[in-house]
Amino acid sequence: MLVYGKNSCEEVLLQNMENVQRVYLDRNFKDKKIISLLEKLKFDPIFYTKYELDELVNANHQGIIVDIRDYVYCDLDEIIKENGLLVMLDHLEDTHNFGAIIRTCEAAGVDGIIIPKDRSVRVNSTVMKTSSGACVNMKIAMVTNLVQTIHYLKDKGYWIVASDMNGIDYTSVDYRSATCLVIGNEGSGISDLVRKSSDYIASIPMKGKINSLNASVAAGVFIYEAVRQRK
Repeated sequence: MLVYGKNSCEEVLLQNMENVQRVYLDRNFKDKKIISLLEKLKFDPIFYTKYELDELVNANHQGIIVDIRDYVYCDLDEIIKENGLLVMLDHLEDTHNFGAIIRTCEAAGVDGIIIPKDRSVRVNSTVMKTSSGACVNMKIAMVTNLVQTIHYLKDKGYWIVASDMNGIDYTSVDYRSATCLVIGNEGSGISDLVRKSSDYIASIPMKGKINSLNASVAAGVFIYEAVRQRK
């Protein structure tokens, strides 16, 4: 997998060096911090022209591309904690939303993210870039069936709170116990079976003419309300 952009690549070099296979730099690359880091790690970069880097990734690479092994998903049991906080994504499709959610989860100290195997975005170069490299510090479990996973989490003591329209005010939910927050698909929201399996359906009050928020924004609102209550 190709990771690009200074912030993402620096994070990979700092936190996930064992999975780095190659580093490509623009011949005119001048970021002293990253150059110093590569020297410290004793890693020899491959120098390319900007055109050659553009051929590798059709995006704003900022003069650096790191080739790493594909992201390794964790087992579900690895992210189940006593009084834990998890985020489940119900068939999210947008890579930028996914990357932004990963970044928020990492910053907020969420224990892990759960995604389904089918019809769902996965960790790729765009997600790594959007998350500013937070993927390397975030555990993500990929499961076969979300509803079965919800029931498994319930057996482990988790309360399931799904974000959707026509629910109770999100601030009225008690997030201090083990909680799994469910964020729905960008277009269709939470699926019917996931909705029926959840303990709470919670909504963010909308005061304007727009009746919903971007999935990553909604996730951030829910996550930090849970964090606030857990202080």
